[in-house]
Order: sequence, then structure tokens, then C-alpha cells
Amino acid sequence: MQGNTISSNVLNESGKNWIERSFRVLKVQEYGKGSVRNYIQELTLLFKFYNDMQVEELRQEHIEQYLLFIKEHHKVGRAKCRSVAQACSFFFKKVMPVTYVVPSNLYPKKQFQLPDIMTEDQVLQLFKAELTLKERCVVGLLYGTGMRISEVCNMRIRDIDSANKRIKVVQGKGGKDRFTLLPQTLLTDLRAYYVAAGRPEEYLFTSTQTRRAVHVRSMQVVVNGAMQKAGFESGRFTAHTLRHSFATHMLNQGNNIHVIKTLLGHSKLETTMIYLHLQHHTQLGIVSPMEKLSSGTSTD
Repeated sequence: MQGNTISSNVLNESGKNWIERSFRVLKVQEYGKGSVRNYIQELTLLFKFYNDMQVEELRQEHIEQYLLFIKEHHKVGRAKCRSVAQACSFFFKKVMPVTYVVPSNLYPKKQFQLPDIMTEDQVLQLFKAELTLKERCVVGLLYGTGMRISEVCNMRIRDIDSANKRIKVVQGKGGKDRFTLLPQTLLTDLRAYYVAAGRPEEYLFTSTQTRRAVHVRSMQVVVNGAMQKAGFESGRFTAHTLRHSFATHMLNQGNNIHVIKTLLGHSKLETTMIYLHLQHHTQLGIVSPMEKLSSGTSTD
């Protein structure tokens, strides 16, 4: 939250105690790094907001008042409110169980928005640009495999199965392993980068400072640089745009949506089905009834 006045409050002893407990539960139950970070952040702000109270005294009305406050004073959107509600749901169900259940009306309805994608011509324009070898590998992995940018960062040398033309995504979102595609042209670039990078021992993209996997923010800079070299305006296309484009173009080519779901690592088919809205309708043989009228093929 910009202009956040809550974070300057002091976390009382009760808040500190329950934050520590929450962190232990999250780690023991092996929540993802992103969930741990978000839940702890949201709970810390909530407890700081009510730093004149014991955490044990918090009830549903306090959560509602907090949500109203951040909406009115900090002008936060649906995503932020849902993040708070999810953190509270976790806390009051698994850390400090209470008799009431965090109601669904605290979860603002998610707006249905179609993701931006690149056309196949735009993807071609990207790969025709004068990219560095690293840029070619990064955007190639995002578009050619459908991996998330965090998964590209954490890809290890042993995850690349060149013999079977596939990449193993280890502990992707939701703590699941899966396999995805490995195009031959991409494999050639990855091999060249491996040599150029000094044959790293574990992660293909290794930070020179930490000698561990490169940070997501650093990888985003690589993607942004590649997009700008291809002539796209800053911020128009992102790493996730390439993942969306992979899925949509796979559908356009007639691939089974269940197969695409598996490649993307989605838990629910409904998540993958959003790409049905982005398909080229003409490739499915779908035309407007107005086309029938203009061609004189009305069924009347």
C-alpha cells in the first residue's frame, strides 16, 4: 500500500507471538515462498493496525473494519482485499482456530479480465530482434515451454532432459512437479548459454553475487530488455504474457486443453479454460451469423 501509515505502528507482544506461530505453521505445512511472504506480511499489518488489542480478541467485525479502512484510506483494489481475506482465513482456521469462519463476503469478487497475449507475428518479431544469448534463452523458455518466470529462475541443469526433449519443473506453484516441452531450437541455445556462462554446476541462470538461482526481478529486467530491443513499448508485454501466448497458440494449433493444463501446471481446468476466450475463432470454423447473411447462405 502506498502511503502506508499502518506499517509504522509497533507490533505488540501478542502480535509478535502469533506471527512467529504463523510462520512455523506455514513452514511445517510447506506453503510456497510466495504464500509465506504474503500471509506474514498481511497478518503483520493487521496486527499492527490493532496494536492496542490482543490478537486473541480479534473477531470478524475487526477484519471487516480493517478492510474498509485500507479500501477508503489507501485506495486498495480487489486483489489486495482478497490477499488480506485469504491470510485471515488461514490464520483463523489453522493457527488460532475460532468458532466463526471467515465469511466469503470478505473475499471481493475477482474481475474477469482476459490476459494480454502476443500474436504469432509479434513473437516472431521478438525472436528476430538482436537479442543476447541469455535473452534468447529466457524468452525462449517462457514462450517455448510455458514456464513461469520463477520456474525459469530456479531451473537446474539436471532438470533439462535433452534426450526426451522435456524440462522437469520441480516444485512449481502449489508445490507440484511436472514436465513441459523442450523445443530443439531452444535446446541448442541453452547448450550454448551453458558453455558461455562457464558451465554452472546447479542452476542454469546463476547470480554472480549469491552463486544461487538468479532473482525474479533480475530476470524481469532481462525480459524487459528483450521486448524493448524488439521494438515493443515499455511494459506492454511481460514474462507472463509469453506464458499466456504459449497456451493460446497451443490451443490455436489444435492441442488438447487437458494437455495444456498439465504443461502449465494448473490445478483446475477452469484456470486453463480462460485461453478458450483468446483462440482465433476462424481457426475453429466459427463465424458470425452476419457472415452467413452476406454470403447468401441463410438457412431460412
